[in-house]
Amino acid sequence: MRTVPTTILLLLLLLALPPAPAVALTDDGLALLAFKAAVTDDPASVLAKWSESDADPCRWPGVTCANISSQPRVVGLAVAGKNVAGYIPSELGSLLFLRRLNLHDNRLSGGIPPALSNASSLHSIFLYNNALTGKLPMALCDLPRLQNIDVSRNSLSGELPLDLRNCRSLQRLIVSRNTFSGEVPAGVWPELSSLQQLDLSSNAFNGSIPPDLGQLPKLSGTLNLSHNQFSGIVPPELGRLPATVTLDLRFNNLSGAIPQTGSLASQGPTAFLNNPALCGFPLQVACRAVPPPTQSPPPQNTSSSTASASNDSQHQPIKSSLIALISVADAAGVALVGIILVYIYWKVKDRREGRRGRGRAIAEDDDDDDRNKGLCGCIWGRRDRGWADGSSDDEEEGDGKCSGADGELVAIDRGFRMELDELLRSSAYVLGKGGKGIVYKVVVGNGSTPVAVRRLGGGGGGAERCKEFRAEARAMGRVRHPNVVRLRAYYWSPDEKLVVTDFVGNGNLATALRGRAGVCTWSTSAPGVDLACGQSVDQA
Repeated sequence: MRTVPTTILLLLLLLALPPAPAVALTDDGLALLAFKAAVTDDPASVLAKWSESDADPCRWPGVTCANISSQPRVVGLAVAGKNVAGYIPSELGSLLFLRRLNLHDNRLSGGIPPALSNASSLHSIFLYNNALTGKLPMALCDLPRLQNIDVSRNSLSGELPLDLRNCRSLQRLIVSRNTFSGEVPAGVWPELSSLQQLDLSSNAFNGSIPPDLGQLPKLSGTLNLSHNQFSGIVPPELGRLPATVTLDLRFNNLSGAIPQTGSLASQGPTAFLNNPALCGFPLQVACRAVPPPTQSPPPQNTSSSTASASNDSQHQPIKSSLIALISVADAAGVALVGIILVYIYWKVKDRREGRRGRGRAIAEDDDDDDRNKGLCGCIWGRRDRGWADGSSDDEEEGDGKCSGADGELVAIDRGFRMELDELLRSSAYVLGKGGKGIVYKVVVGNGSTPVAVRRLGGGGGGAERCKEFRAEARAMGRVRHPNVVRLRAYYWSPDEKLVVTDFVGNGNLATALRGRAGVCTWSTSAPGVDLACGQSVDQA
């Protein structure tokens, strides 16, 4: 009788043993494996350790868990910046305790599944910088704790529906750089009382700007509506927004005068650029009165038309408002001519007296101060020699050019480094305005160099006027006094004049003169006039 080999006996014994119990994954683990299956490319192998043989998904990379009812549950999924490709499966909606979904900076495509609204604990969705398409599902507004939606830099399309007002807990809505279109609905924004950030820029929204955007009491930072196709006027209701809000309405088709109501009056010119039909402050574009359109009468006989026109001219008196308008215009014209004549008279007189030299003990290099009685005298004032620092810098250094149409930014302070484009494009905050232009604060670079820019606008002027402007700038550049703001640079061109000084945040001169508590006050205890606290006051 032949003996059965030992190996065969061992094999039969192993087959007779009961099978080992299978590893049971939780529902959260199965939902995560569905996301892994939806990923078609994982160049960094970030999901390689997600395995059905591991019963604890809380140890998987990118997964965050918390003990809920004595059981570990998935509360965070972060697979961001890993360049993974694929789509977002609807199974992620079964993660009932998921709070944060971070899948930004990848190559995910397809739509945003409405089933994400089943994850009732979700409060932050970050899907920006992917290749997602389709509409923004309004089922997400059914999430009671939803606070943050950032789907910018995708290819989402469609309109913003009225159902957006159901997202009452929303604090940040960022949908920039997509292909959304249509009109932004009104009646939505008063319901979003917790909204702090709204960015609709770089889409294809059209129509008018909803006036109820001004009813966002907690908005902060920037309300960005730039790079769209909005038309119509700037709603005066936007002036109800908090003063800390910076508007960005650039690159639209807005028209009309910019309202000077509330916080709108504090916006800098950069907020309204590239709207060719906008006019008024802070833009250097005057608003011209446009006569109301006339309606063409129906065709009539020549004789009857002539008769009716003559009758109308005989029986319709001139309106009193038109008479008042003509009178005011005439008075303004006469006053303007008188001011010009007086200015020319004193200008010619000063120059003749300067040539004759009637015993004036004024040095030759002080001729610029005499000329300061002109238009620029109201800007600079008289120069006190006692305040000059006595520096012997070459006056011709950095003078700029007074010929041609192109201007040049001239730095008075050798340590000042700033480009003209940087001054005009940087975020601005208006400090004050007057008959000679506006003053606004400009923060450039990394935010560590605030300066005050007085924008004088156009006004023309030839080479002689340019030389006077340069002489005044050089004179003020030598001033060193604790109560005088230091001049850093100036710019002259036929269309634009800029004066750049240090920004000082100690209040304004009117407050100092009134002597309110907590600010600098004027003191006359010492000879002359000085500030009691020795600090400079604000340029505004």
